[in-house]
This record gives sequence, C-alpha cells and structure tokens, in this order.
Amino acid sequence: MASFARGDLSQQLSMRGVVAGSCKALQANLRHMAWKVQQVERGDYTQRMDFMGDFSSSFNRMVVQLETTIQALQQKEEALTNLAVSLQAEVRRRSETLQKLKKSEAEFKYLAQYDPLTGVLNRRSFFALAPKKISNSFELRNGCCFCLLDIDFFKVVNDTYGHVAGDHALKFVAEQAQGCLRKSDIMGRYGGEEFIFLFCDADLEQGYVTAERIRTTIESTPLTLEDGRKIVLQASLGIAGLLAAWTDRYSCSELQDHAIKLADIALYMAKEEGRNRVRIADLKNIDDNSK
Repeated sequence: MASFARGDLSQQLSMRGVVAGSCKALQANLRHMAWKVQQVERGDYTQRMDFMGDFSSSFNRMVVQLETTIQALQQKEEALTNLAVSLQAEVRRRSETLQKLKKSEAEFKYLAQYDPLTGVLNRRSFFALAPKKISNSFELRNGCCFCLLDIDFFKVVNDTYGHVAGDHALKFVAEQAQGCLRKSDIMGRYGGEEFIFLFCDADLEQGYVTAERIRTTIESTPLTLEDGRKIVLQASLGIAGLLAAWTDRYSCSELQDHAIKLADIALYMAKEEGRNRVRIADLKNIDDNSK
C-alpha cells in the first residue's frame, strides 16, 4: 500500500476485502490510464477514457486540445515550408532575371562602343577615347601617331566574291591588325573599309614600324572563305605624328584633327603611288597646315 501510495503501480496487492478490491480496481485503472498517456505521447490522439469520472473528462479534453494544437502547428509548419520553397523559387527567378539584365546591359554597352561586324571600337567611341590617350602621352612628354588604313581594291572583293566575303574581309583585316598592336594602342572602324589607329607613346619611326607590321601581316596571311577559296588582301596606310610640345598652344581636339588630316593625305599618297604601302605625312606645325 505504501508503494502504491507513492505511485508504484507494479506492486501486486495481496490484501482481501472490499477496500483491497477497490484499491486493486484503482490500480488497474491507473495502469490503463498510464498506458493511454504513453500512447498519446507516441502521437495517438484517438485515446479516450471513461472509467475515471471527472479525471476522464479532463483527460479527454486535454487530448482533444493537444491534437488540435498539434494539427495547427503542423499546418503552420507546412505553410512555412511552402512559403520557404516559394521564396527560394522567387529568389532564383529574380537572380536569373538580374543575370539576364546584366547580360543585356553588357550587350547594349558593347554594341554602343564597338563595331558589331569587326569588333573594334566604333567611330564615336574611338574619338571619345582618343583625347584621353593623347593627354596621357603628352603628360609623359611623349608623342603619338594617328594612322589610317584602307583595304586595297575592296570593291573588287565585293564584286567578285560577294558582300558576305566582303564582311569576312573586314573582320579578317581587323583581327590581323589588332594582333599587331600594343595594349596602349587603340583601333576603330573609321567608315566603310577604312580603319583608324592611335599609337600611343610613339614617335613617327615607331609608328611606321607598327603600321608596316600591320600591312605585311595582312598581305602575308591569306583569307580563307567559307567555300575554301583564298584571297590575298592588301592595305594602304597613312601615318602622321603629334608632338607633345604643341600642347602649349593648341587643344587636344585641334591636334587630333590636325594629325588625322595629315594621315589622310599620307594615305592618299600611298594610294597614288600604287597601294599596298605605308606613307608618313610631313610633320608640319598646325599653323603651317592651316595656311
């Protein structure tokens, strides 16, 4: 009885009589109740009691409330899980959209700066960048050179092989020329079959060497068309230099225009003398050239 009073339901009661019978019945009910509690603990919320009076009613209400609470928690957990999945999908979607926007922005930026056919700077971008390059050279008291290149007999290429071959020829010349440049030099599409170069930190002699290297590279490397035919291309180049000392009197824009005019004259001379050659413009002061 002492053990039973302390909650030990495992002891067998050996007494006899009405009181003993009642204690044994209570012990059996408590054991059954303990078993039901264990079942509830394992997640079985169908358990109910009807043999313990008011305690049974309280137990049954507790189990119902516990089941309702657990279900509500499970629903909230499921909702949170679905929300997390949805948020992850939204993050992925926005990340993909952002990557596409960045790619589109880079493509638009590239198209705004570069010639879509040849991949070199377009005319606007070349002349936007050139003054900065000239100023950097002049700050170091170095000269620089402008060079114009024209593909010889380009119309013949178009008429003989077609305009697609002409596009391949433009791309080919641009690639060959770019391979001859230093990192500090820049190249742009001047218009049609003409390209323009700025050789930075270079005098006329250094500029001539670079221009001649471009010319010989183009001439010595045949262009292979899609049908296997080969074309030997040639180019004429005119080059003109700028002196750092001229910046004391003239703006960078004026010097740039001056050098390009001289380079164009030199290019015309190369054409007149038979093409496929480099000609250097007379190094004239801007005042002398304007007379």
